[in-house]
Amino acid sequence: MPMEPFALPKAFDEMHGKDGLRACFAGVARWLDGTGHEALGLKRREAELLFRRIGITFAVYGEGGDPERLIPFDLIPRILGQGEWQRLARGLEQRVRALNLFLKDVYGKRDIIRAGKIPVSLILGNATYRPIMEGFTPPRGVYTHIAGIDVVRTAPDEFFVLEDNCRTPSGVSYMLENREAMMRLFPELFAMHRVAPVGHYPEELLETLKSVAPERCQGTPRVVLLTPGAYNSAYYEHCFLADEMGVEAVEGADLFVRDDIVYMRTTNGPQRVDVIYRRIDDEYLDPEAFLPDSMLGVAGLMRAYRAGNVALANAPGAGIADDKAIYPYVPDMVRFYLSEEPLLANVPTYLCERDADRAYVLEHMHELVVKLTHGSGGYGMLVGPHSTRQEREDFAARIRAKPSEYIAQPTLALSTVPTLVEAGIAPRHVDLRPFVLTGKEVRIVPGGLTRVALRDGSLVVNSSQGGGTKDTWVLEDDGPTGTGQPQSPSQSQSQSSGFQSQSQSQRQGS
Repeated sequence: MPMEPFALPKAFDEMHGKDGLRACFAGVARWLDGTGHEALGLKRREAELLFRRIGITFAVYGEGGDPERLIPFDLIPRILGQGEWQRLARGLEQRVRALNLFLKDVYGKRDIIRAGKIPVSLILGNATYRPIMEGFTPPRGVYTHIAGIDVVRTAPDEFFVLEDNCRTPSGVSYMLENREAMMRLFPELFAMHRVAPVGHYPEELLETLKSVAPERCQGTPRVVLLTPGAYNSAYYEHCFLADEMGVEAVEGADLFVRDDIVYMRTTNGPQRVDVIYRRIDDEYLDPEAFLPDSMLGVAGLMRAYRAGNVALANAPGAGIADDKAIYPYVPDMVRFYLSEEPLLANVPTYLCERDADRAYVLEHMHELVVKLTHGSGGYGMLVGPHSTRQEREDFAARIRAKPSEYIAQPTLALSTVPTLVEAGIAPRHVDLRPFVLTGKEVRIVPGGLTRVALRDGSLVVNSSQGGGTKDTWVLEDDGPTGTGQPQSPSQSQSQSSGFQSQSQSQRQGS
């Protein structure tokens, strides 16, 4: 018999709630009313030229076309009131604290496994588990120093964590550059609002990294950013962050290990390195410990790490905490380690390796989102309501062949925000990636990277799948000031992320 059509519930409009225009968007609504579509189009082209000139690109290799393309940038900001941000931030901090305790536990005593809260097979049989980390605790017990937590919204007070990124989360440079572009393009809009700054993120990141330097560090810790090089899709971000922090962006060949101590080659001779912010996947970090033919890492790096002579952020093996098969257990981690109820909810998740879950998924694929447990970037995913019969049949065959590699979730009606498209201003679905820094203390800059699905009706926001980005505003109060007075110089300076320094950062990273 024919399958009944599945319709998503109506999405929550973040600008217009059920009772009309929401207070935090009042200033933007007035601005849009007074700004014509033609003027916005001109500003959009100005933004594209600006981003192209300074090199804010996202490289996607092996797909043909432009290997360094711009991520589309939407001019209309996504706005959160101070109250909603504070609730969200408390939930983010709680979640990342629990994830770090989980990582410390699974590489240590494994209390959560003995308590029966999570199957041992999901840990020891997981491809992201690193036996070399067993019995070793990094400085301050921190494993995921930089976490990008993907959050979606379905109602005024309903936020869900879609996934946790605990390895090498990217996108923070776009958060910073989007803010800089908006301040340049629309100073009058900023004059109407008290927007919490984000430009101090590199300072917060550097302080976080310094705070986890090993105990044997003498004097001010020397921090470097380890990049795989110019052919990595996030290379721009690597150079940008190194330059903003005032540290060296290095490649594997720039470092060496002697007597279990890491040194950087410089024109003034070897200099000891205390903290490495690595943007290289585990497998390529150290050819002695992982892939023996890796040319990207540093031979002996794990020996130096385990000897307590260098700190790595994020820690190798942190990926076990963001594996999609582990994700359903994060609320239990919060309860187990913190004795608290989770402040942020998970999306209900079906594990296809379970017989009952698999049967349900195969029967309801037309209304579910099916994902690879190790997938990312929007690849290896089926959005059931937008799929064809053939696509569903193909995914069903894959699930039956390798059920442990797939999970499924209900298709949420992601919230929408006004977005400039060719036909005018229209609602488009969004998510949010706030960045949580953990060292001596937890630091979260107000906001994050808003990703927007630019195609009408699409729920896929990933830049590799045609999504764009927006500036995310957290208001320091819950509405526009209406004064027309510009922000103070200190506010403006703290929000600046420094366009002028990019040429220098490219030299450092090359």
